Amino acid sequence: MIPRTLFSKLLSMATGFPVLTLTGPRQSGKTTLVRNTFPDYAYLSLENLDIMAAAKEDPRRFLGAYKDKGVIIDEAQRVPELFSYLQGIVDESGLMGRYVLTGSQNFLLLEQISQSLAGRTAVLHLLPFSREELNAEQCAPTDLDSTLFKGGYPPIYDRPVTAVDFYPAYVETYLERDLRSMKNIGNLSLFRKFLMLCAGRTGQLLNMSALGNEIGIDHKTVASWISVLEASFVVFLLRPHHRNWNKRLVKQPKLYFYDTGLLCSLLGLRSSDELAGHHMRGSIFECSIIAEYMKSRFHQGQRPNAYFWRDHSGHEIDLLIEDGTRLRAMEIKSAETLHTSFFDGLKWFAQTSSLGAEDCRLVYGGNLKQLRRDGEVIPWKEGLLL
Repeated sequence: MIPRTLFSKLLSMATGFPVLTLTGPRQSGKTTLVRNTFPDYAYLSLENLDIMAAAKEDPRRFLGAYKDKGVIIDEAQRVPELFSYLQGIVDESGLMGRYVLTGSQNFLLLEQISQSLAGRTAVLHLLPFSREELNAEQCAPTDLDSTLFKGGYPPIYDRPVTAVDFYPAYVETYLERDLRSMKNIGNLSLFRKFLMLCAGRTGQLLNMSALGNEIGIDHKTVASWISVLEASFVVFLLRPHHRNWNKRLVKQPKLYFYDTGLLCSLLGLRSSDELAGHHMRGSIFECSIIAEYMKSRFHQGQRPNAYFWRDHSGHEIDLLIEDGTRLRAMEIKSAETLHTSFFDGLKWFAQTSSLGAEDCRLVYGGNLKQLRRDGEVIPWKEGLLL
């Protein structure tokens, strides 16, 4: 097992909450992580039809059998009846960390938690491997295009399966198993096309009306389908920063994927060599840097504080990170060769916002780390670690 950053946070939370809830996309390693974190706990998967039937038939007896020794309940959202009974059991026992719930359908799982377990459970999120996790075990690809193309899903690193074979099968399974149980997904072939169109808009402002027009659905359906992809940890929306410094700002969010391997597959790329000359390579690189920040926050048990900034005159910053009262600006360029023009956005933003050079970064596709007057230059290998 490749050690996960979230391991220590899970252990810590188990001392202060009666229930732990771990969500994330399918195949991100949730079951492996919780079973290794709590090796003495019983393990029950509600994808097993017999176990699911027992849970539905007598929820109180099902849960009560494990109230003193700890249990992991995988895909807990499949039996919503459990949550109300779980509330009573944990309130009565007062024991911490005895129940660990996992689920890949964040929307359904958190809906049940908000109704029955609010204040009783810590909710954590596990995404595919970060580069930091892969580096620790010397499993990370050494070149940029291979890193982007391969992505971070665990099966690619612990099974004899290639990215070319894994991701199409993953999409097929994801569509057939998960989306059928979520709302507003009727035509799966149309949704597959929608998913591919989203991939082609990575790093762009999300125009729901334009996206819907391309496949013949209204903007409300687009919003609903995007919310399903968000809840399943396939995509995330990067919001524009709220501070305007007396400028007119764009209001739409940008669309990104959590994993560039999945993104490359949806774009039809078959190898890292094809990626090297692809017109979207810059957007895929930008996606990887921002997604690594998201992973670093989630895997520390924290919420991301990430934004972008763009005004109607075309001035833009790819990534703004709020850390308390501190604001950090980051420009992301995939080129291996540095150009002075790469700093134009940072210089303009620094003057507008009174941001110091120590809070400005340029992450690029090369390998040299430098300190310049307008900010720090970070090579891609370090930029992914943020």
